Amino acid sequence: MKVSYLIRKSPLGLVLVAHTDDGLCSVMLGDEEGSLEAELRGRFPRAEIVHEPRSETGSEYAEQVLSQISSQAPQLMPRLASGGTAFQQAVWDALREIPAGSTASYTDLARRIGRPRSVRAVAGACAANRIAIVIPCHRAVRSNGDLSGYRWGVERKRALLALEGARLTAASR
Repeated sequence: MKVSYLIRKSPLGLVLVAHTDDGLCSVMLGDEEGSLEAELRGRFPRAEIVHEPRSETGSEYAEQVLSQISSQAPQLMPRLASGGTAFQQAVWDALREIPAGSTASYTDLARRIGRPRSVRAVAGACAANRIAIVIPCHRAVRSNGDLSGYRWGVERKRALLALEGARLTAASR
């Protein structure tokens, strides 16, 4: 399998966007290109990893991801190659149903997928998400509304929610 990637700057730092012929397979946030590249290689140890900064397909995916971070326009859902178990897919589908700028607790997500006792597994599915932003695990919070662990840091989670909230405020004017 070939995984192509590129890295772009965003309001959240660097964004690595990777894809296969099947679709978008990874979106990661960070501060250093080298650590993002190393993590990508760790996620796909058997794949041929190719840096393609000028790839037309990669650029299209990157533009979709970047516009989800900063645009006020409705977003198109890119073709995803997210992998995951059936349970993880159900959680990720439920996350995509949460409106931008809103949150849901892990408990709420467990109820939404018909597995009310699987709160910890829901949190695990969020942690296993390889496609940040597009599968918006940043919208999952603790039952009391507190922001909790986010693979890319709680400050980035807070910033993402603030950007989404600002978009909603601007759109309602």
